[in-house]
Amino acid sequence: MEINPNAPSCPHDGSALQFQDGLWHCAQCATHYRLQGLCDTCGKELEKLNACGATNWFCNHCNTLKSKSVVQYRLVNAA
Repeated sequence: MEINPNAPSCPHDGSALQFQDGLWHCAQCATHYRLQGLCDTCGKELEKLNACGATNWFCNHCNTLKSKSVVQYRLVNAA
């Protein structure tokens, strides 16, 4: 399932998630999610880098800077 990182939907009920306190919240099922970026090469979790208004991702496993256009996203339960 492709996830829009700017407006993700709840993986359980499909309702729109609201961004609160650094997490995505589903009002329907009262669950908090964290958006996780994955490397398109190795599948490992990426480190998010924010600088000068731009967001990039870095893979510590591949030792490579990744553009947000190649990042694969998933929602993980923040509980």
